[in-house]
Amino acid sequence: MKELAKSGAIDADLAAAFDASPNPYMLLTPDLRYAGMNRAYLSVLGVEREALLGNVIFDVFDAGPSDEGRENARQLRASFERVLRENRRDHLALIRYAIPATGPEGETIFEERFWSATHTPIHDADGRISYILQHTTDITELEQLRRRVAGADRKRAINAILSGNVLERAEHVQEANRQLETERNRLLDMFMQAPGFVAVVSGPDHVFQMHNAAYAQLIGHRDIAGKPVRDALPEVVGQAYVDLLDSVYATGEPHEGRASRVELQRSPDGPPETVWLDFIYQPIRDDSGAVIGIFVQGHDVTETVLAAERQKLMIDELNHRVKNTLATVQSIAMQTARSHEDPRSFAESFQARLLALSHTHDLLTRSHWEGADLRAILEHETEAHGAHRVSLVGPPVALEPAAALSLGMIFHELATNAAKYGALSAPEGRVLVDWGVGDLTRPQLHLTWRETGGPPAKPPTRRGFGSRLIERNVRHDLAGSVELDYADSGFCAEISVPLDRGRLA
Repeated sequence: MKELAKSGAIDADLAAAFDASPNPYMLLTPDLRYAGMNRAYLSVLGVEREALLGNVIFDVFDAGPSDEGRENARQLRASFERVLRENRRDHLALIRYAIPATGPEGETIFEERFWSATHTPIHDADGRISYILQHTTDITELEQLRRRVAGADRKRAINAILSGNVLERAEHVQEANRQLETERNRLLDMFMQAPGFVAVVSGPDHVFQMHNAAYAQLIGHRDIAGKPVRDALPEVVGQAYVDLLDSVYATGEPHEGRASRVELQRSPDGPPETVWLDFIYQPIRDDSGAVIGIFVQGHDVTETVLAAERQKLMIDELNHRVKNTLATVQSIAMQTARSHEDPRSFAESFQARLLALSHTHDLLTRSHWEGADLRAILEHETEAHGAHRVSLVGPPVALEPAAALSLGMIFHELATNAAKYGALSAPEGRVLVDWGVGDLTRPQLHLTWRETGGPPAKPPTRRGFGSRLIERNVRHDLAGSVELDYADSGFCAEISVPLDRGRLA
């Protein structure tokens, strides 16, 4: 209790000293509202404490319509913002600010005053800025005297006598500071708006000092300011990037990375994401040449890298498919030649089979060779015989490219045989195609091709190319099974193939 009482007494003494000081002081909150002021400040302004407390300083004192008034208000606001942004004391050597006063006849007039101001951040127990303390000195008489002296020589003499050129130098310094602030803000805007990601880290622990919006987007908008890279981005530890920063800091030699892979935790609960980056680590040196930090700059090239990988995969796949297609065409030519001694009939059969292969290629091209739908393939191979004569019943089934090509050739042979010898050769004949998929854990396609209304089916006297192609494609290419039934009621084919590499649509 004694300690608390002692502390309370000290606080009361400090408050009394603050209020009794002959120098004007006032306190602003971070949103620039009056939180307190001493009697000297109130006396200079000629206002009551209640008229100021809680109000924004720029609402109480209007800058006025003049350019000079607006410029002075801008300087004052910029000084407060520098204190809040940089967490350090800021000085205004000379600023003009008029204050209200009572005229000869009781009217309100504004007196021109010149001030020198110092703005100091006041911190709370957690180190955050809780107030801005302003200490002002009224230098109106000195400034007015300096301005009244005519002639450059006499002006410099008065300055030298009164203040050793302090005011003149202060004005030059303040103007230089304004120019530096403008350039700094311009550079900061360029930094923040850069299309590539940019960050600055300092010290041997690589503490983040600043980063732009592109860098924030890259890492998932995490709070990294003031944190070492190991704490800010823990997932990159062990991925060589921290080691590279250590090397650049130790040697002073820049490092450039091209299409470098990094795993980033871009959302708190999400899985790590693979990102590819072009980047450079450039050492930052002090006046003595020692490395004090690293400038990080680069671009996210993930889409470019993935596009290149897709292109290579497509080229490799195209080479593979061209070889397979040429082998298929060679097989079709050889088998067709064995079954047709007449060149005319050979040409017709060979052309028809190539067109069937081409139709399936068209379907696959539309899907960028990702696959084709079973019904679409059947429709392509049977549409020439009339949609009303071919019934297709079954669910959507998406086929892998290899399965689509094989089944396209099979359906072409079945449709051709039906048109020559089977149901489609008779006016009332029809073809019924039904299919389904069983055992979804290991999907199996079951398809039935059944012909009705045509002449009785007869087993071929010799094993022709069509039947060999059907059996070879189903058993060899598709790892399935096929049963061909030549019944009096019509031809029927039962086909069963696994869809382990396929997918249901």
